[in-house]
Amino acid sequence: MTTTGPGPALGTLPWAPALEHPELLAPSTHEALRAWAGADPAVASAVLVAEIDPDLADTAALTDAFALPPSASANCVLVSGRRAGDEKVAAAVVRATTRADVNNAVKRLLDVRKASFLPMDRATEESGMEYGGITPLGLPAGYRVLVDAAVTVPDAAGDHVVIGSGLRRSKIALPGALLGTAPGVEVVDGLALG
Repeated sequence: MTTTGPGPALGTLPWAPALEHPELLAPSTHEALRAWAGADPAVASAVLVAEIDPDLADTAALTDAFALPPSASANCVLVSGRRAGDEKVAAAVVRATTRADVNNAVKRLLDVRKASFLPMDRATEESGMEYGGITPLGLPAGYRVLVDAAVTVPDAAGDHVVIGSGLRRSKIALPGALLGTAPGVEVVDGLALG
């Protein structure tokens, strides 16, 4: 894999253009990136991927192993709720130094009485992604994708964020501002709790 890099703020991972390495992306993530790059050519060079040991997929292990600033990573959780028998599902993306405000912000945005995390087996089956690698890129069409506004602006870690690739054995990095423009993404103020 060719090493390119968005900058030293993204640790010691060997970054390369994601679209050049479909083997490091879940099929739905690869397809979503291809479609997005067709609409926005900057995506092809701005969205990067790095291969990792699957045992390092969890944020704390990744941060320690590759000298990443803690806030460089953004976590994606899948949440569901019901109202009048209709289920609504969303992905909530927040910086790893925060947590998604499921009981207030997500519940309100989904307009449901109660919101809870999707069970792991259902999350992986419906998304076609591996647990620990779920990403907002390439989720099923019926899912809302909510991204905390703080993910889309530079912070102490820089302007890039590290997200899942759909697989445990790799990570994606891209500018947070670009993630905020991905198809279907809704940027939300106050989605995360500090």
